[in-house]
Amino acid sequence: MKKIILMLFVAFTSFSIAQESEKKSLEDKKHEIKIGGIKLLAGPIAEVTYEYIHTKDFTFGSSVLVNLVTRNDYYEDFSLTPFARFYFQESKEYGANGFFVEGFAKYATGKDYYSESGFDSMGNYYTIDSKKYNAASLGLSLGKKWVNNSGFVFEILFGAGRTLGNNPAAPDVFFRGDLNIGYRF
Repeated sequence: MKKIILMLFVAFTSFSIAQESEKKSLEDKKHEIKIGGIKLLAGPIAEVTYEYIHTKDFTFGSSVLVNLVTRNDYYEDFSLTPFARFYFQESKEYGANGFFVEGFAKYATGKDYYSESGFDSMGNYYTIDSKKYNAASLGLSLGKKWVNNSGFVFEILFGAGRTLGNNPAAPDVFFRGDLNIGYRF
């Protein structure tokens, strides 16, 4: 855990040092990298998001979630979530900030934690604790993003997606949300 936080700190520091030499304006910066704060503190679950700013009103990117302790109660062990966002801000000052609507697709793997026990047809006692799953889903999210003059980003995101297919171990609905903190470069 300490190594991951140290690696993220080094990455953010190197990005900021590289940006000081170029001195781009915030309007020219087209890339963002963010990390989910609540999941990281509560889980520990690391969710890292990359977002490319195509226009001031449209962006796209992807999130990768990795559950660092697979024996906790969180239902996802790994997920990949590509997304597209449309922004509805009043000020076009920096672009890609303010209120947004996001469409996403998600591929997730994990475990359905439930407990079943009983006797089989031969009279033997059995216990099942979990089943693994692979699932895909489509969904929508709402959120708001703030960007300051130096490029630091704060974002609130909440959404849900419906699972595709008929996998009994996968959840029927995948939730997406966090408080993301990052940097635009």
